[in-house]
Amino acid sequence: MPIRSLNSRMAEAQVLPGQRMFSQRGAMLACRGEVSFTPSITGGQGGVMGMIGRRVANEATPLMTVEGNGTVMFGHGGHHVQVITLHGETLYVESDRLLAFDGTLRQGTVFLGSQGGVMGMVRGQVTGQGLFTTSLEGHGDVAVMAHGGFIELPITPQRPVHVDPQAYVAHRGEVRNRLSTAIGWRELVGRGSGEAFQLELSGQGTVYVQASEEKL
Repeated sequence: MPIRSLNSRMAEAQVLPGQRMFSQRGAMLACRGEVSFTPSITGGQGGVMGMIGRRVANEATPLMTVEGNGTVMFGHGGHHVQVITLHGETLYVESDRLLAFDGTLRQGTVFLGSQGGVMGMVRGQVTGQGLFTTSLEGHGDVAVMAHGGFIELPITPQRPVHVDPQAYVAHRGEVRNRLSTAIGWRELVGRGSGEAFQLELSGQGTVYVQASEEKL
């Protein structure tokens, strides 16, 4: 179900008969046509296990199912919005950053320990994300929110990317991540820069970095 950016803080989705999409509850700003909104318990194709995973992860972001025939405009909290189109890849993103996404995408909950071992778990604590993150896989569009907008940085086997964990938004592709220390002369003389940790992403894919170190 196509989603497009209207401006830097709003997205518009075309809702088609017989199809569905999901969005954050309360994110609808306006709509045209015959469109219905109902609370979603499982939030997509994650099913019961996906719901249990989100409960364990304390990801209580409520979703709604959007169905019918028309167009819907979405936005939330004045946050910047960017539409990411997946072509069979997996997107890893926190549930509270999901504004809206195609209902055909397979949703799951990923243990951060599997995305970098013990350091993946440490990353979750440093970023405040907890030990789990949300995955969306398949073909479709995802509208993601961030503070101050964000950019896409390519990740290749030859050129890994280092990101401040607080500025990390999401990533996709065959990407491994680990948390590394970045102790420099400022830390040694007691004038810490606040960037003692870096998130290193390697492999093949894309990482999305926001222009802020604030959580939503």
